[in-house]
Amino acid sequence: MRKDRLDGMGLAMLLGVQGVLALNQVIIKLVNAGLQPVFFAGLRSLLAIGFVWAWLAWRGRPPRLRRATLGAGLLIGTLFAAEFLFLFLALDLTSVGRSALIMYSMPVWYAILAHFGLGERITPTKAAGLALAFAGCASAILSRPDTGEASLAGDLCALGAAWGWALTAFIARRPVMRAEGPEMQLFWMVLVSAPILLLAAPFFGPLIRDLHPAHILGLLFQSSVVVAGGFIAWLWLLSVYPGATVAAFSFLTPVLAVGLGALVFGETVTGSILLAVILVAAGIVLINRPPRPTA
Repeated sequence: MRKDRLDGMGLAMLLGVQGVLALNQVIIKLVNAGLQPVFFAGLRSLLAIGFVWAWLAWRGRPPRLRRATLGAGLLIGTLFAAEFLFLFLALDLTSVGRSALIMYSMPVWYAILAHFGLGERITPTKAAGLALAFAGCASAILSRPDTGEASLAGDLCALGAAWGWALTAFIARRPVMRAEGPEMQLFWMVLVSAPILLLAAPFFGPLIRDLHPAHILGLLFQSSVVVAGGFIAWLWLLSVYPGATVAAFSFLTPVLAVGLGALVFGETVTGSILLAVILVAAGIVLINRPPRPTA
């Protein structure tokens, strides 16, 4: 049932989902030590096919691939593959906090795409949010600590992931994929991305690094809890509560990721990173603020 405001259950679920998405970055970096990043991303999508199919079957709506959606499905799955290829590489090359911060500049790029392609006009408030978030993203990329935990290549990969995410969201809002519904969109994403990533993986070095059982557990957590759990929960929240309210909470993920990166990996939290977090978070809030009703 659609609700016009956030209640206690919705707030608890939103905070939980944001925590999972922030933890997601930490787990990717940990598992990258045992599995080559692109191979890891492909295995995650491959296993997620089964989890998403099981969810849809349990809901009484097993996946049905229609010829009319083949082109859009292949496109959204390819973009999803590009998004996570860049993200997993980014977390191999740069810090958790920086990767999350730059990737969550996605609303900036999506707002620009939606302005020209979906008729979602950029209002003065959105324009201010875009400027703040863009400044935060640029600040993070241009100011790197001398500790060796970050690289320009890693930061640019995170930016590529943000663009992949924005393009995926853009295709999801187009008429063909919108008619499929969010859960079927996710099924297309994992179904198409798995073979693309697995075929691309050998070009990025040996598939197995220093593999341990903990890395296998991390892979299973990614496939089930993050993809089939976190992503579907996020899509459900968007279907029940006001979209702007749900989207505005996305600013919590880079904030939590910066903290987790410092806690788990001892990453350096500089003043410029804190400033970038504040700018990106403020920008996301402004971009997702609903317009004032006209008299």
